[in-house]
Amino acid sequence: MKVKALVFSENEFGKLDGKVANGLARHSEKYDIVGIIDSTKAGNDAGEFLDGIKNGIPIFKSISDAISNLGEVPTYFIYGIAPLASFLDAEQKEIIFTAMKRGMNIVNGLPEFFTDNQEYIQKAIEYGVKIFDIRKPPARKDLHIFRGLISKIKTPVITVFGTDCAVGKRTTTVKLVNELRKKGLKAVFIATGQTGILQGSKYGLAVDVLTSGFATGEVEHAILEAQKIENPDIIIVEGQGALSHPAFTSSSAILRGAMPNAVILQHPPKRINHCDYPNIPMPTLESEIELIEAFSKSKVIAITLNHEDMTDDEVKNKVVEYEYKYDLPTTDVLKFGCEKIIVKLFETFPVLLKAENLIWQPQE
Repeated sequence: MKVKALVFSENEFGKLDGKVANGLARHSEKYDIVGIIDSTKAGNDAGEFLDGIKNGIPIFKSISDAISNLGEVPTYFIYGIAPLASFLDAEQKEIIFTAMKRGMNIVNGLPEFFTDNQEYIQKAIEYGVKIFDIRKPPARKDLHIFRGLISKIKTPVITVFGTDCAVGKRTTTVKLVNELRKKGLKAVFIATGQTGILQGSKYGLAVDVLTSGFATGEVEHAILEAQKIENPDIIIVEGQGALSHPAFTSSSAILRGAMPNAVILQHPPKRINHCDYPNIPMPTLESEIELIEAFSKSKVIAITLNHEDMTDDEVKNKVVEYEYKYDLPTTDVLKFGCEKIIVKLFETFPVLLKAENLIWQPQE
């Protein structure tokens, strides 16, 4: 059974830094999200605010407001903001302590580990709650180095990359995996960031907190474990950041560790500069495709769009433009679904047509 959780995303829900809360509002196999806290959007339905479709998750103005309206205290309080700054200020710490005082266990996806801080530990003891630093890496003795065994896997491995951070790579990955499962394929999602882990992925960990000597090995290990345990028809690996982005090295570790057979590339056409880095212009699709293919020796087989700041007509026109320009299937999975990508996957990997429980047939 899913456990009930309240997600904190003050002033950030629906924005780039609220991507953890956004992701959990859209999908979670682990938590029953009973509310979002963001006083600037209080009274809205989270699904309707994000995607125009109600999902029954209310947005509250505060912890007290949430508990009062829910009539109970959720088991978990998830910090759902992913800011560039890694450490909480005094006001934000008080939010965490208030949640503890109300009896909620704390789920923290920041690279600031609360279990390394005596102040947080003492408060947890005082209020009888637990802290879960889901981004905290395993002990060094439990980490894995790259062994090269990934090259022996016959199952198609796909990575979903992007031209920037916070462009929807994980959202596209999760949507694609779910749609492939509906077609009867045994599809596995490999998480490489905190939100994917929070959403319930059984395989993967936050790559960006690992040292370079283990990041590649942990990506490989997650795929090997998924292959051994699940015997899947296809494996989809979430990307992080962008290969061209100077602030992110996790992208190269993911490509090296996964050794993907193909890449799907997510892009926000209206974004001018990199998220959180206003002085660094966005790369072009051409340059990112060229870099990915040269670095990984894998082909980009599809383009997916992030429709931020775009009208529906602009998205439709961009789909047509990119398909003509790049000769690659292009879609926005939140608006138009994943069918184009799935068709391309079957064309690229005919072995998928032999899947035991396949209920999908190519259209004439």
